[in-house]
Amino acid sequence: MIADTMVDTNILVYAASTLDSDRQKTAVARDILKTQNVGLSAQVLQEFLVVSTQKVRKTWSLDDALDWIEALEDFPCLAIDAGLVRFGAELACQHRISYWDGAILAAAHRLNAQILYTEDLSHEQVYGSVKVVNPFRVN
Repeated sequence: MIADTMVDTNILVYAASTLDSDRQKTAVARDILKTQNVGLSAQVLQEFLVVSTQKVRKTWSLDDALDWIEALEDFPCLAIDAGLVRFGAELACQHRISYWDGAILAAAHRLNAQILYTEDLSHEQVYGSVKVVNPFRVN
């Protein structure tokens, strides 16, 4: 599987947001999805489903979240397997980050993505061949 970039869950949540307070982040997130060669992981889609239906300020129905997941089906999506779990755990230990962030980085590596868009890790930090970019960062 090949993708130039990968997005974390928060990028999808902002892309789907209709809140006025998220307007700028929504525009940035949607632009990434429209203009970049983006890859996803099953973990990111699972987290999106949970966050968008249970944790965001405007509660969605499961159908709302599934509509977004259906719209994302054309993007390359990496399945979770034992090797990915192990690699994610190794990255988490090596870089002293959470397992969940390590698993997302592992998926980005496996997709051959050079950039991971997220606001959860340090901006411009490089993990192996993957550089983290926070697209919402204001300099």
